[in-house]
Amino acid sequence: MAPSLPPIRPEDEAVAEKLRPNGAFDPRDDEPLGSARKELLVRLGDDALILGQRVSEWCGHGPALEVDISLANLALDLVGQATLLLGQAGDGDRLAFHRDVLDFKNCLLVEQPNGDFAQTIARHLLYTTWQHMLLQRMTGSSDRFLVEFATKAVKEVAYHRDLASEWTVRLGDGTEESARRMADGLDWNWRFVPELFEVDEIMQAAIDEEISPDPRTFEDEYRSAIAAVLADAKLDVPAEQRAILGGRRGHHSEHLGHLLAVMQFLPRTYPDATW
Repeated sequence: MAPSLPPIRPEDEAVAEKLRPNGAFDPRDDEPLGSARKELLVRLGDDALILGQRVSEWCGHGPALEVDISLANLALDLVGQATLLLGQAGDGDRLAFHRDVLDFKNCLLVEQPNGDFAQTIARHLLYTTWQHMLLQRMTGSSDRFLVEFATKAVKEVAYHRDLASEWTVRLGDGTEESARRMADGLDWNWRFVPELFEVDEIMQAAIDEEISPDPRTFEDEYRSAIAAVLADAKLDVPAEQRAILGGRRGHHSEHLGHLLAVMQFLPRTYPDATW
């Protein structure tokens, strides 16, 4: 397995045994990519993989040792989620390391650059609040794999959401500079929020088959939750901007190509290597 995808942690082994492709669930390699189930797995797997890679870029660069360790743990959780989701969709390593940028289906929010620490926290707050609400509802999915996955992952993501919320408050209600940076980070990422609630034909099919919850049903709850955190941080909710869409259809910003060039370098350079 390529080094960017760490082995599953021992405490997750029992769940992982049920989720990995050679376990109780068939990865359905013959399932067409355009099917709602497989497309949903790839989308959620790409979200986790790309955000995990982004957060891992902080390793050794965090503003304090405690923060550095926390961010590394967030990245490991996300890459672990990606391993399970992409492994269920097909050949996880191939999907992670041998697709080109236009074939990735992650939302645009997760590929945005880290910027400073406040911008990273803003991105994590906006994404993980949505991810947590989605996974809570996905525990009622008609798909057994997604039920098992969501039941486990929602506990990890609850910690991610809490950590991002706490840091948003600390920075927003901190110094004049920390508040300005937090506001700037939110403003940068805010335009990508509408894509989280976009429902295209693939997503509508997943909803109709009761594989996925409809994200539109919790958009008001999401916006209220974000507003509550920002109120505690003494920050204003960013002004609405023109929505930026397209990530789910493979239309990405220039930032994703640079990220993949680093993430995919070794597997593409030595495609037959094993370790």
